[in-house]
Amino acid sequence: MMFKRVLIAEDHESANISLQKTLADLGIVGTHYVYYCDHALTWVQKALKTDQPYDLLITDLSFDEDNNLQKISGGMELIRAVRQEQPNLKIIVFSAENKPAVIDILYKELDINAYVRKARNDAHELKLAINGVYKNNKYISANLRQTIKEKNAHEFTDFDVTIISLLSRGTPQKDIPVYLQQNNIKPSGLSSVEKRLNLIKEILGISKNEQLIAYCKDIGII
Repeated sequence: MMFKRVLIAEDHESANISLQKTLADLGIVGTHYVYYCDHALTWVQKALKTDQPYDLLITDLSFDEDNNLQKISGGMELIRAVRQEQPNLKIIVFSAENKPAVIDILYKELDINAYVRKARNDAHELKLAINGVYKNNKYISANLRQTIKEKNAHEFTDFDVTIISLLSRGTPQKDIPVYLQQNNIKPSGLSSVEKRLNLIKEILGISKNEQLIAYCKDIGII
């Protein structure tokens, strides 16, 4: 099974054709393509009224201006408008933008499901993103994960990833040492786990474990 109804908002014809091929490779045939954000919102609204809502929206962030004046000028504004109409719609952003701050807003404020940067191997990354989002996972393309990693004040170690992954799977913090000891991972004491988590949260300006888990999921560490 795969997404059945997909809407693509992309104003560059070459990128549009590439997206069509990528979707066809995945066996997705129920697709509509629009070149303007206003049209994208209208299609979403019409689909809801006819009880045939879209399963997925793929949108760029930047749209070139032309003689067709638009109320919605960019992808971020489009996502905000679509979230008002259909809050549970899966959204993948496919854009050349690589500023971590912008991407952070997309994940944390607009709750997008995936971000794929237009770059080498972007068709492959897009397929991974679509498959991941279909399985209800968040996704961020590998080339962008590296950019964000370089911008981060904290360099996550294998130990960090292990304990944060355990927390994300529902393991109580007090029980993490048991797993570490069983798998010969050191340090394995509770105080070491607590100190490490507190250090990471302090560096990143995060106060709760839940926020740390969400942050790590957003940037693709776990």
